[in-house]
Amino acid sequence: MTIKIVTDSTSDLPPELAKEQDISVVPIYLRFGQEVYRDMIDIDQDEFYQKLTHGPVHPSTTQPSPKDFSNVYKELGKKADGILSIHISSKLSGTYNAALRGKEDADPKCPVEVIDSEVGTMGLGLLVLAANKLAKASKNLQQLVQEVKQMIPNIHVMGLLDTLKYLQLGGRLGKMQALLGSILSIKPLLILKDGVLSPAGRVRSRAKGIDSLVEYVKNAKEIHDLSVIYNTTLDEAKALVKRLGGVFDEAQIKLARLGPGLGVHAGPGLLMVALIGKR
Repeated sequence: MTIKIVTDSTSDLPPELAKEQDISVVPIYLRFGQEVYRDMIDIDQDEFYQKLTHGPVHPSTTQPSPKDFSNVYKELGKKADGILSIHISSKLSGTYNAALRGKEDADPKCPVEVIDSEVGTMGLGLLVLAANKLAKASKNLQQLVQEVKQMIPNIHVMGLLDTLKYLQLGGRLGKMQALLGSILSIKPLLILKDGVLSPAGRVRSRAKGIDSLVEYVKNAKEIHDLSVIYNTTLDEAKALVKRLGGVFDEAQIKLARLGPGLGVHAGPGLLMVALIGKR
């Protein structure tokens, strides 16, 4: 049985890895004023972060349309026995609902199942990679759906932001909180929990924030997969990978770059860890 895996660009799967694993990635849309781009197709990370930090217009994002999904499902349905489509938390984006609507328009001869991952960025990416591996051994689509859903509670994501400014600009944080953070030079720590971003603490320096990311991983048990995510500080991310090599096989740690879809809200200087394990 051939089961194809679909996700969206907020998974931040490195493009070469998605291609190697034959995973279909549906792009979200970015809007800078009247200019609209497909994430990682019409605009890459370098151009996006340049426009984000130096451009006159703060961007917004829009989920893919149901038609975007149905087109992918129809194309994959020509060579698949089933399709599993896994997406960013429905509490953070309308992408999951768009995928459900796209499923209604897809070829009924090829069953499609849609899963809300309850996470994003490489938390979603790691889940997608695990699902793709399981798909090669699964005897049917429903079995795969159950196995993937059972993994979701064991996905953990923690991030260090350099500034609260972009969360505030995107309407994700009250103005007073953003102002307080800038005055005190606080570096916020956030976790993805129950499908939403929640505060995990605040540190006075970036170094202490990175220490917190390391401790977050060290406190996890039975780690099956691990990723370090960055957007503008590659050297810092590589150093973090080396530090985490004492916890998890360094060669197996997946280094990924936060794409425009979530970078709109994070801003530059983000550093993040995502893992599948127990906490």
